[in-house]
Amino acid sequence: MGAMRHRTRISGSDARRPPTARSVLGLFTAGTAAALALAAVGGYVALRSVALDEAKRDTRTKVQEAGKLVESALAEGILTGDPDAIGAVDDLVLTRVLSGSVVRVKLWSADGRVLYSDDPAQIGGRFTLGDDQRRLLREGGAEVEVSSLDRPENALDRQQGELIEAYTPIRTPSGTPVLFELYERFDSVTASARRLLAALAPPILGAIALILIIQVPLVWSLGRRLQRGHEEREALLSGAVAASNRERRRIASYLHDGPVQDIAGVAYALAPLAENAAVQGDASEAEELRGAIDQLRHNVRDLRTLLVDLHPPNLAVEGLEAALADLVGPLEARGVSVSLTVDDADRLLDFAQQALVYRAAQEAVRNVIAYADASSVRVELVFDNGVARLVVADDGRGFGPETRAERAAEGHLGLSLLAELAQQSGARLDVYSRPGEGTRVELEAPLR
Repeated sequence: MGAMRHRTRISGSDARRPPTARSVLGLFTAGTAAALALAAVGGYVALRSVALDEAKRDTRTKVQEAGKLVESALAEGILTGDPDAIGAVDDLVLTRVLSGSVVRVKLWSADGRVLYSDDPAQIGGRFTLGDDQRRLLREGGAEVEVSSLDRPENALDRQQGELIEAYTPIRTPSGTPVLFELYERFDSVTASARRLLAALAPPILGAIALILIIQVPLVWSLGRRLQRGHEEREALLSGAVAASNRERRRIASYLHDGPVQDIAGVAYALAPLAENAAVQGDASEAEELRGAIDQLRHNVRDLRTLLVDLHPPNLAVEGLEAALADLVGPLEARGVSVSLTVDDADRLLDFAQQALVYRAAQEAVRNVIAYADASSVRVELVFDNGVARLVVADDGRGFGPETRAERAAEGHLGLSLLAELAQQSGARLDVYSRPGEGTRVELEAPLR
C-alpha cells in the first residue's frame, strides 16, 4: 500500500472575521436559549420522576386505606362467588373507592382467581399470580408499579391507557388472605409534574431573566472590546504592510540611483580598456578585463532582479503585465519553462488590486525559486463573471501540512500574511499542494 498523500489548503476565507458586539450578543443569546431549553426539558424529566415517586407513595397509602375499607365489607361468600357477597363489595367500591383517578378494582384469591372486579366480565377469570403478588399474600405490605398492561389478566384494562398498579393483602372474616388490587391513571402523574413545573417555573425563569439583564450589558461591552481589538490588530497589520512598502520603495530607489548606476558605469568604463588591451596584444589583460565586465554586468542584473523583488518600479508606469514579466525573468534565467498569460489587467483592475495581484504572484514565484525545484511554471491572470483570478502553478515538489507547519515555526509566514491581506481587501487566496504534485496558488479578487 502506498504512502498516504495529503492535500494542503491555505485559504484567506479561513481568516477570522472581525467579531462584532451584535454577533457576540447573538451567540450569547443563542447559547442561553439552548441552555434554557435543555434546563426546561431536564427539569420536566426530573419533576416527572419526582412526581412519579410521590404518586407511588400516594397510591401505596391509597391502596392500603381502600383495602381496609373493602375488608370491612368482605363476607366468606366472596370466596365461592356468592352474589350477595359480591354485591356488597361492589356497592362499596362504586361509591367509595372508584374515582376520577382510580379506574379499576379487583380481588384475587391465592390460586389466581378473580373474586371480584368492578368490571363483571373479569370475575371468575383465572391467571397465574406473580412472585411479588404471592409474597404479598404471605408477608403483607403493599406493592406499587407502573403497569405495562401486557399480562393476560389486563386484556380488558388496556383501553384505559397507562396505569399505576397497586396491591395489598386483605382477609375475609375467617382470616383467608385475598389480594386487593387497584389501578390509578398514570396521567395524574404527568399532571402533577406539570403543576410542579408551573409552580417552580416563574421564580426560576425570573431569576434567569434577572441574570440575563445583568449580563447582557457585560456581553455587549465584551463584544465591543473584541471588535476594537480586532480592528486595532488589522490596523497594525495594514500599517506594518504600508511601512514595509515604504521601506521597500526607499531601498529600491537608493539601489537604483546609487549602486546600480555606479556598477553599470564602471562596467561601461572598463569596456574601452579591454579593447585597448586586445589591440596592444595583451590578451591576458584583455581577458581579465572582459571577465570583470561580465561579472559587473551579472551583478547589475542581480541587483535589478532584487529591485523588482523589493518594489516593482514599472507597475505604476508600464502596468501589471510588464511587472509580471519582469517577475518571472529569474525563473527563465534558471532554465524553467514559464507560461505567462495576462488579460486586460490595466483596464479592469485599480492600482490597489494590481498591487495585491503582483504581491501574490511575487510570493508564489519566490516560493518556487526557494523550494519547488520546478521545471515549468504557469502564471495566468484571467477575468470571469466580475472576478479577477490569478493562478501560479508549478510542477515542483509540493508540500504537506507538516512542511507548512515547519516553515511557519521557522518564521516563513508570507502566504498566511498575504491571505489575511487578501481577506481585508475583499479577495480570497487559496493554496493547493500535494507532495510530488506541485503547488497551485489562486487569488480571486472581485472587480470594483
